Amino acid sequence: MARVAGQRRPRTAPTPSPEQGAGVAPVPASAAPAGEPDLLVVGRIGKPQGIKGEVTVQVRTDDPDARFAAGATLLTDPAERGPLTVAASRWQNGRLMVAFEGVADRNAAEELRETLLQVDARAIPEPEDEDEFHDHVLRGMAAVLVTGEPLGEVVDVLHLPHGDVLVVRRTDNGAEVLVPFVKAMVPVVDVAARRVEIVPPEGLLDLTDEPDPA
Repeated sequence: MARVAGQRRPRTAPTPSPEQGAGVAPVPASAAPAGEPDLLVVGRIGKPQGIKGEVTVQVRTDDPDARFAAGATLLTDPAERGPLTVAASRWQNGRLMVAFEGVADRNAAEELRETLLQVDARAIPEPEDEDEFHDHVLRGMAAVLVTGEPLGEVVDVLHLPHGDVLVVRRTDNGAEVLVPFVKAMVPVVDVAARRVEIVPPEGLLDLTDEPDPA
């Protein structure tokens, strides 16, 4: 989960009126057809750990403790390998180790290698803090300058020691630029319109795919 740093900023309502202000609860990030799951990848199974069926998991969620809590059920890709229910999970040297119900030995764990683990994004509750956003809500948003000029697309969210950072892939040259997720640089997150407004850090717009002249 990413949290914007700094003073509160406006968030756009789904159907705003001129008198409405900030603090409106966000709408869902995507619009899956009714009855169909909106699948979100939260991890990828790696190699077995030990001989009792435990596996390593490459985490792709901002809330691994909740997604991989004992009793949690995860969908899989390929679908025939699941669903999988977490029996236990633990951290070891910065890596997540997970034991799944019914996976009792190393051979069974090996058969799960490279499986993608998924949840239905519609089942994930919205953050209570209006300045917090699930990573999957931010990914895929259009990034525009405050002037309205298109800049690119948010393709990832990094959680770094000094704070959260948006990875924006520029439309003009395909370069990926890092934008600190602070209100001074991201003053507006419009969840309904799937858009963030960017006040670019110095030098951001000078990036180019072309090599520097000799």
